[in-house]
Amino acid sequence: MTDIDLQGEGDTWRTIAQNRYQWPILNAWAKQKQWPINGEMMWITAEDYKDILTAAFERETNPRIAKGYDGGIVMLGRRTSKYGKKKFAEWIEWLNAATAVTGIKVPASRWQWDEVA
Repeated sequence: MTDIDLQGEGDTWRTIAQNRYQWPILNAWAKQKQWPINGEMMWITAEDYKDILTAAFERETNPRIAKGYDGGIVMLGRRTSKYGKKKFAEWIEWLNAATAVTGIKVPASRWQWDEVA
């Protein structure tokens, strides 16, 4: 498969291979860790974890916080499809660190980060 660049902000755009790398990690989160939703521990999807974790990543680098509809605040996740290669590499490094600290075990992947970075 030819590696195609996807639209991104800033530097050279991220690739499909880079995008593909994050999903085994996010799926591992979804299979191994419950998350508190409305005060109850629940199993959530990889897509939900992507929203939660990109919001946490951006909090450290460039937060987006909105006023909630009925008050309060909402931390907004980011679309990794908008990341350039450099920003995406930072996201993957952060995601790998958060995964290790949390004790999530990611199955060996046929995609190695060195191959797609």
